[in-house]
Amino acid sequence: MKVGIIMGSKSDMPVMKNAIEILNKLGVETVVDIVSAHRTPEKMMDFGQSAHKKGIGVIIAGAGGAAHLPGMVASTSPLPVIGVPVKSRNSIDGWDSVLSILQMPAGVPVATVALDGAENAGILAAQILSVSNQELQDKIIAYKNSLKDKVIQSSEDLNA
Repeated sequence: MKVGIIMGSKSDMPVMKNAIEILNKLGVETVVDIVSAHRTPEKMMDFGQSAHKKGIGVIIAGAGGAAHLPGMVASTSPLPVIGVPVKSRNSIDGWDSVLSILQMPAGVPVATVALDGAENAGILAAQILSVSNQELQDKIIAYKNSLKDKVIQSSEDLNA
């Protein structure tokens, strides 16, 4: 299974590349595209309605400002959608994006990560896929153990 990673504009790529990088590190194939909810609504609708037919198992959607992309894609897709609020140049400290993604109506869930939290979105997408993929789950366990090892090493270095 692949993870679809979409964003509202190319200016979101510096944030969204973190999802791509962690998924590559975990060996998860990605499909990446720019899909604007406001400027290319037909493309957005097509992506949401057809992603599950193209081997995509989870969608990560990042957007700044009003950030309608994650919710609109979630309204058209049977797949889990993870929203990444992006602090953009026209943003109100990112709060507009966070609230636009977080405050979804009943029946249209979007899992929401922290502002600019694309790396966590990638990890969450991999964890969702790992429910039915033991090899991927083993990679996630190893990744989480490496995080623990870094903290232990930092503690030892501090107290050396």
